Amino acid sequence: MALGCCLNLIFVFHVLMLCPIPLCSSPIPEELSQIPLNFLQYAKSPEVFDWMVDIRRKIHENPELGFEEFETSKLIRAELDRLGISYEYPVAITGVVGFIGTGNPPFVAIRADMDALALQEGVVWEHRSKVPGKMHACGHDAHVAMLLGAAKILVEHRHLIQGTVVLVFQPAEEGGGGAKKMLETGVLNNVDAIFGAHVSAKYPFGMVISRPGPILAASGFFEAVISGKGGHAALPHHTFDPILAASNIIISLQQLISRETDPLDSQVVTVAKFQGGDAFNVIPDSVTIGGTFRAFSKESFIQLKHRIVEVITKQANVQRCNATVEFNEDQKPFFPVTLNDQDLYEHFRAVAGDLLGSKNILDMQPLMGAEDFAFYCEAFPGFFYFVGMKNETVGKFEPGHSPYYIVNEDVIPYGAALQASIATRYLLEYSPKSTSTKGYSRDEL
Repeated sequence: MALGCCLNLIFVFHVLMLCPIPLCSSPIPEELSQIPLNFLQYAKSPEVFDWMVDIRRKIHENPELGFEEFETSKLIRAELDRLGISYEYPVAITGVVGFIGTGNPPFVAIRADMDALALQEGVVWEHRSKVPGKMHACGHDAHVAMLLGAAKILVEHRHLIQGTVVLVFQPAEEGGGGAKKMLETGVLNNVDAIFGAHVSAKYPFGMVISRPGPILAASGFFEAVISGKGGHAALPHHTFDPILAASNIIISLQQLISRETDPLDSQVVTVAKFQGGDAFNVIPDSVTIGGTFRAFSKESFIQLKHRIVEVITKQANVQRCNATVEFNEDQKPFFPVTLNDQDLYEHFRAVAGDLLGSKNILDMQPLMGAEDFAFYCEAFPGFFYFVGMKNETVGKFEPGHSPYYIVNEDVIPYGAALQASIATRYLLEYSPKSTSTKGYSRDEL
């Protein structure tokens, strides 16, 4: 009799272990609306704020280019270890992917990019770059600090997480396609949705900016070598002038937009590189030009690429020269259109509205800039937004990629709280609708 009772208890225990038990009953709207405010209060506490700012300044002092972020990655892993967060490393050479929560679906990701730019910093301040010719001039140092801040918030409020938050610390956003490399590893295969934030010097502090649908353009780079026959500048008839050919090519490339593109279909071709010749009186044998092309649809992008090759090669032939065109996709992969999911946009508006007030959420026009966050949006629903940080009382805010770029560090707790709130509320509100059907879990959690 006693044995049968024990067997029944063992059976019941196994059934309970197999059946997921919710961490808490579904929160009411009032409770959900308090989450962002509570998270922000925690992030603005002197201890947490100073910790995030210190991280940002350490990274700013030691900038690393794409796929070279070894010290940045080391710093991130040390902080994750202190917080007791498990992670995978290396991912795409220097990337780190952390996990907070149950280890079970749904999985929602929040992302920060880590790489700096090849610029000499022009800002004179205590924590300026210590590495000649390298600088964090696009806010990626702040993004890492914000994501680590979000991680700290989530650990402190772990009881709210009904699923798994995936922390994506990504290398090589600046042209290297680090997001594509991260996806290729498979570590993000079970993600249901992903959110990415970018600080913005264009918009005022206290505002967030985004839109549903296409927000940033597809982009690619090209380089062409125009080869002719050099000679003395006083005898141009004895040469096949590649400088003249390149000049005609550049004008013709602009006509792809002015005469072949629907004015309502935004596209850009820009030649930003022109190298050829070393003397005032010598026509060189060859000229190299290069630039970027962008569009808001896959079809327009492919057509633009095709016509760039045609224009360069055929215009070179008109001037008795030859041309070869390379797109260098291995080093600089094409970025797709960054496409914001409509449902995630609504979720973002709700969470950001509770944190900042609906009047501080702005819809923006699409930009011809590009972001490799677009690769995530192709793989699963994604949403990208900007966090305003302009405050003229703090200083003059130059746009990204300027040697005089500065970050308003007051924005860091807002970015951290928003990322943590978006992820937490997504899991609380979307758990019943999770698209994760693969039965995947992470045992180490």
